[in-house]
Amino acid sequence: MTEAVPGPAGTGSDPCGCGEGGCHPITLSTTDGEALEFCCSPGQNVLTAAAEAGATLPASCKQGTCGSCHANVTVGEYELGSHSPQALSEKERDEHGGVLLCRTFPRGPISADLPYDGSRVLRGEIPVREATITALEEVARDTVRLEVRLDGDSDEGLDCQFEPGRFVELQPPGRADAKRAYSLANTGNWDGLMEFYVRLRPDGAFSGHLREEARPGSTLVVRGPLGAFGLNETGLRPRWLVAGGTGLAPMLSMARHMVEWREPHPVRLILGVNEEEEVFGLSEMRELADEAPATSPVGGLPGFEFDVCVWRPGDTWPGPVGTPADLVRAGLKSQDVLPDLYVCGPPPLIDSVLEAAVGGGVAEENVFWERFLPS
Repeated sequence: MTEAVPGPAGTGSDPCGCGEGGCHPITLSTTDGEALEFCCSPGQNVLTAAAEAGATLPASCKQGTCGSCHANVTVGEYELGSHSPQALSEKERDEHGGVLLCRTFPRGPISADLPYDGSRVLRGEIPVREATITALEEVARDTVRLEVRLDGDSDEGLDCQFEPGRFVELQPPGRADAKRAYSLANTGNWDGLMEFYVRLRPDGAFSGHLREEARPGSTLVVRGPLGAFGLNETGLRPRWLVAGGTGLAPMLSMARHMVEWREPHPVRLILGVNEEEEVFGLSEMRELADEAPATSPVGGLPGFEFDVCVWRPGDTWPGPVGTPADLVRAGLKSQDVLPDLYVCGPPPLIDSVLEAAVGGGVAEENVFWERFLPS
């Protein structure tokens, strides 16, 4: 089922020179002014057309459920296929021309704005490699830490460079139905190592593989790195990294990157879970606090600090009670310099933190997020 959506006034241009028949010209503009121009065949979605033209745009599920391929149409008409309202809200659609490119089928020329710069667009083929599981351990209730090492002895085989915040797709060999996307928790390296935190879902295809079949020494297929989520250069404001559950993975990657490179921004990491048994990552966050400078050279604030909050704690929980949005709301009241916020978690977390941040004076364009849904 699709929905006919009239775009803003105008008919767009003809960037590909294909004229009236055949295909629809598409122009996608990045935040740094780069224009991606290509053709989209009738009945084809924009995401697929871009890939066929050699530009792999950030996307995960490709089924309208994750929101990773979000864009805002500025000119043109299109059919918007069925999608999750958590991935694209009615407000985003109606007020900003919001679309999911995997569910956008042009009816003519289309122009749209992408919410990231040109460096987040992958040109050429996506790397697909095999890796061996080197660690698989339970770290909290229904949550495991997974570590893999890319196979191969050559420099190319062990090249594991990526920007913090990116994800890869993991798949058991021969099991395309069990391919799932997971954010990287470590930083880029030349040792071929990748680290993940995976929530084990009762009916999850990849979760089931980890629970029942995978062991250290087992192999996985790794596709990527991919994605647009990551650190943005907006000045020397503090950076608050806000995570729900396994959304901690990309935040650890970002924090580790900043500590390794001695970036001057003060960093605060906030992790929220529902119950105490779901808390993990404490040793990793304490290690970062020990490695970071005691104070940031910007504003004299702590170089790195972290909080873990529990929504429904037991009687013995010693930490903050509530949600990440509660901590953001309270923290902004005493903040002299408003921070940039990076948020990763399920849609309700994203929405509540965004509301708390904007309500506390943070500009909406200084809140960056990646939402995920159970799969």
